[in-house]
Amino acid sequence: MEPRKVIVTVAPTGGILTKAENPNIPTQPEEIAEVVAECCELGAAIAAIHARRPDDQPTCNPEIYRKINDAVRRRCDIIINNSTGGGFGGDMMREYAPGRWETSFDERIKGTEAGAEMCTLDAQTQFVFGKSETDVLFDTSPQKCELLARAMRDKGIKPEWEVMSPDHIIQDVTRLINAGYDRPPHYVNLVFGLDRVFQGALPYTPKFLQFMVDLLPPNSMFCVSAMGAAQLPATTMAVLLGGHIRVGLEDNSYYRYGERATNQDLVKRAVRIIRELGCEPATPAEAREMLGLKPLAVD
Repeated sequence: MEPRKVIVTVAPTGGILTKAENPNIPTQPEEIAEVVAECCELGAAIAAIHARRPDDQPTCNPEIYRKINDAVRRRCDIIINNSTGGGFGGDMMREYAPGRWETSFDERIKGTEAGAEMCTLDAQTQFVFGKSETDVLFDTSPQKCELLARAMRDKGIKPEWEVMSPDHIIQDVTRLINAGYDRPPHYVNLVFGLDRVFQGALPYTPKFLQFMVDLLPPNSMFCVSAMGAAQLPATTMAVLLGGHIRVGLEDNSYYRYGERATNQDLVKRAVRIIRELGCEPATPAEAREMLGLKPLAVD
């Protein structure tokens, strides 16, 4: 019997971490593409890409996304997954009342306009990011969830459903899947460990992970990402439960206590653990087949 194939996603940048916090984070198109290509060579099959402006602030500007995507595609065949979450700061912030801020949905949806094979779809009605000087509302109402889902369906983009608590699965994800916005298999990213900065998010425990897996809609595949020190135990448990994993500096800035990580080191460790557990990392071509994506066109 052949080893089970595990899809490894690398999330190299995110929309929060700065170079002051970890100088290894790539932020500009060629820099991101080089790191992604190296991670693909090491065993990553999907790149979860956030865009940054020239000043390193977060954006969903499709022109910047296209520069990143084109630079990645020149180097490797990894699956490109553009964020529609964006981040906190830069182009993503809007003051909707004096002293009250939210991420701009009009900017976020632009992440679907750069030709990616996949995009993240944050199926969370509302949560509050509380790490900045003022609370920031991240609002993806049911109507906004549907706008994102429709934009992805119309452009032939497969959504990666982002969930942080049980209600995200049993409400918007299930509703939109049942409405026909995603063909199976459905790829759901279970996010843990953001409870210290996002109101409504879950910490990682094996029991919480199993509970979230049990709630998944039929014909779903799951990926697990977890923040900080939770990344290693959560992703290891995900492999044991038959899932897939995400690693990278978006989620975890440290390799071990006191030692800043690189994206390459986190991918190498993930692949080593996958193999120690009797599995193999999926290639991008294998991951496309598993996810029901079209094979990559060869020029």
